[in-house]
Amino acid sequence: MNSKSFLLLTIFFAVTLTAFAQKKFKIGIIGLDTSHSVAFTKFINGEGNNGEFKDFAVVAAYPYGSRTIKSSYERIPQYIEDVKKEGVEITSSIAELLEKVEYVLLETNDGRVHLEQANEVFKSGKRVFIDKPIGATLAQSIAIFELAKKYHIPVFSSSALRFVPQTLKIRNGEFGNVTGADCYSPHKHEPTHPDFGFYGLHGVETLFTVMGTGCVEVSRMSSPDNTDVVVGKWKDGRIGTFRGIQKGRQLYGGTAFTDKEAVPVGTYDGYQNLLVEILKFFKTGVVPVDEKETLEIFTFMEASNESQRKGGKIISMEETYRKAEKEARKLIGKL
Repeated sequence: MNSKSFLLLTIFFAVTLTAFAQKKFKIGIIGLDTSHSVAFTKFINGEGNNGEFKDFAVVAAYPYGSRTIKSSYERIPQYIEDVKKEGVEITSSIAELLEKVEYVLLETNDGRVHLEQANEVFKSGKRVFIDKPIGATLAQSIAIFELAKKYHIPVFSSSALRFVPQTLKIRNGEFGNVTGADCYSPHKHEPTHPDFGFYGLHGVETLFTVMGTGCVEVSRMSSPDNTDVVVGKWKDGRIGTFRGIQKGRQLYGGTAFTDKEAVPVGTYDGYQNLLVEILKFFKTGVVPVDEKETLEIFTFMEASNESQRKGGKIISMEETYRKAEKEARKLIGKL
């Protein structure tokens, strides 16, 4: 090889390696009606992201988003300006967004439109994280997972409370085997969504993170505009409770009981732990939260609402799920 050929080959490899090193995995956001969208964008595109996820960038966003929940849609104009400052292009449709990105953060605050929006993403073949709630109802949530399987797209949904380090230590048995748990979070009523799905989900997800799956029966007692308490019985005899706080200081946390001690459950500590799991998922396609657990969380919430309607009657989780499963098939048929 002569010196000229060697020089050209060296330049070729240098250019190729530089291009590879500068490769950015492009993320798109659907929904600028939640603070999560801005927080995620600032972390991913910010100077602080110089570690293992520096090869990701949020490049585009479709703002809508809720068009009917006032507390959500009023945020959109400001959040558009916030993400534009981070170099994000605003698109006029989801279809336009999907042409520009490889991965999707479905952040729309209104769970009622998640089924339609997720279906469009699934058809594009792109991995997607769906922020809470995955669907406004249990039936919608089941339908979303069924469509994901139809199009062979990995998907997951989670509250940030799931990935609090202390809570994960409890789940992993570092304090002993969990024999029960009492967890709590704020519960804000949103008339367009079934109870707990819009916000109380945080505390329910904490409960299931600690207890795992296996809940078979649910009962609920409510004090209007004050507190809701839901009791779940697991198939192995364990008892777990969720307290939805409506009045007074808005708190997140709980107590886990093990065969060794009682330990505090982790409280809210930001979005970064969740976002790290999302970006790992985008890279690997491996979901950190199993579909079965997410659907059991939504079954628990739906069963609690049925219990409330029936004056605190104990409700079967299995019967609740089967009823929603039939409705999910109807929803899929309408798409």
